[in-house]
Amino acid sequence: MIRLLGVTILFCSAIFVSFAQQLPQYSQYQRNTVMVNPGAVGAYDFTDITLGGRYQWSGFDYSPRTAYAYVSAKIGGTKQRYNPSLRTSQGPVRNPQVGVGKLKHGVGGQVYLDEYGAFRKISFAGIYAIHLPVSRTSNISMGVKAGISNNQFLQERATVLTQMTGYNGVAMNDDTYNSFIANQSSKNNMDLGIGMYYYSSNYFVGISADQLTRDMVTFGSGTANFDEQMHFQATAGYKFKLTNEWTIQPSVLFKYMSPAPLSFDGTIQMEYKEWMWFGLSYRNQDAVIAMLGMNINNTFKFGYSYDLTTSGLNSVSNGTHELVLGIMLGR
Repeated sequence: MIRLLGVTILFCSAIFVSFAQQLPQYSQYQRNTVMVNPGAVGAYDFTDITLGGRYQWSGFDYSPRTAYAYVSAKIGGTKQRYNPSLRTSQGPVRNPQVGVGKLKHGVGGQVYLDEYGAFRKISFAGIYAIHLPVSRTSNISMGVKAGISNNQFLQERATVLTQMTGYNGVAMNDDTYNSFIANQSSKNNMDLGIGMYYYSSNYFVGISADQLTRDMVTFGSGTANFDEQMHFQATAGYKFKLTNEWTIQPSVLFKYMSPAPLSFDGTIQMEYKEWMWFGLSYRNQDAVIAMLGMNINNTFKFGYSYDLTTSGLNSVSNGTHELVLGIMLGR
């Protein structure tokens, strides 16, 4: 009975999400900007291949789960020379620096699988960005991503009240549930997103928009209405040097989708020797987040974050885990 009730709650939550936030959450957005802004692709002068997984509200049946991957590469411009003083055989591998002060192009792609309750979304997109020098120390980029997403309704995960064992109440008809069942539970849409990103080695500011075409371009025979809405994001951050070994970077991420209220993440992240980092975030009406990560060597990096749920779901949730692994080629 508890399992059925949990599925029902998540189904209702998923219906609400369709009118609130339809895209995945990323607690480590500060280190994976490509997932929230296509203008960030190609900002670094090497090829970045990153894999991530997110298990939200762990301990809850059919809670939101996300798996994602992206590739970001640079074309054109002059490769920054390797400076051996940045690394010794005994010292840590420092974080890479963005390439600025030159014209270049960025190319890449992203894919994610997002499940929440009785819904599943699979998205594929290619990304392109042009990076223009503003000064010797900063660039501005404009990016676009285009792809296809598949939305599915998983009937076996949804249980309405009248179908629960032991229910003896008045027979009711759920029009939303019946619509998803009757109108085929899979639909393919074209996705289009754009972004602008202004950055240097010490700061970044970006704005982006997703699902601009909504459901105007569809493929396949599915007719269910998943009501895709435009999403808008804005990010900003600045890195302050505290000592020769320590830096601190506050940042924010704002997300908006009509008619839902504005959502934001506020983050403070500290770096030690530009090698190991850790931080805290707050997502309004949702979670307090702790995170850490490091460069394992000149090629591999990882990050981990834990979201402590602060909403009404904290009584049934064991929190959220997010793990990110990256490969840096051509540094």
